[in-house]
Amino acid sequence: MPVGLAYLIVVLVWATTPLAIKWSAETFMPVTAVMLRMMLAVAVGLPWLWLLGQRLRWDRLAIKSYAAALPGVFGAMSLSYLASVYVASGLISVMFGLAPLLSGFMLQLLPNPVRLNLWHWAGCVTGVVGLALVFADALHGGNQLIGILLLLGAVTGFSVSGIAVKQVGAGLGALPQTLGSLIVSLPCFWGLWFAMGESFTVGEAMHGVWAVLYLALCGSLIGFVCYFKVLASLSAATVALITLMTPVLALLLGALFNGEQPGLNVIVGALVIMFGLALYFLGDRHTRAALVGAVGH
Repeated sequence: MPVGLAYLIVVLVWATTPLAIKWSAETFMPVTAVMLRMMLAVAVGLPWLWLLGQRLRWDRLAIKSYAAALPGVFGAMSLSYLASVYVASGLISVMFGLAPLLSGFMLQLLPNPVRLNLWHWAGCVTGVVGLALVFADALHGGNQLIGILLLLGAVTGFSVSGIAVKQVGAGLGALPQTLGSLIVSLPCFWGLWFAMGESFTVGEAMHGVWAVLYLALCGSLIGFVCYFKVLASLSAATVALITLMTPVLALLLGALFNGEQPGLNVIVGALVIMFGLALYFLGDRHTRAALVGAVGH
């Protein structure tokens, strides 16, 4: 699959995932919904892997790569589902728009990083301002603040995971990386499900059942396969720039299909965050141009 097509699929999947998460958590309890999603993805993915004539690696480096994905697969997903009870679906995507900025900052803590330039820092500061606007809205929204704090943890886990998988560099294919990560994450989901005392009770909103199926096939399987493929070809921070497009699409989908009406601060905060991402992306372009110029000389 071409990297460009994989990139487009990730954008579309990530734009529709927040609404599907919201719907699935309305039919099932949050952890139950995400656990069922991951189990179904593994059940479908393993035969797919076999039909492709591939197999999972379980050597030390492969296991390390699967474990590196846990903060994103288990941490980010479980926190996002728990947060969906408190926030509108579009806000999930808005918060994940902070991922590139957080990834860029985290990369500075690694040995021999590519230093952030003025455009990068301007984007980070602008993103923080946008986040502050979203928080300001949450302070007047009751339990919404709980959801935003959970999402902040989810974004952190997602950013850590992207960098960690890249650092391990196990050379796994996209599908084996996805399935291995999902399999390793299942005991974590089972443990959280047991600790939360949830059950398999099914609510009246049956669209949540279809949402779980969609998330299992497209969100956890096809989406993650495309994500890891893109991640293998591009830098972690650049991959996270997908979130520049998804917040607007997610907000529109939430308004059209779920009757969500985000507050003015959330809308303005989302725009400010995306403007910060644009500044950060401009910094990436300047950095790449400078590196090419240095090599040319």
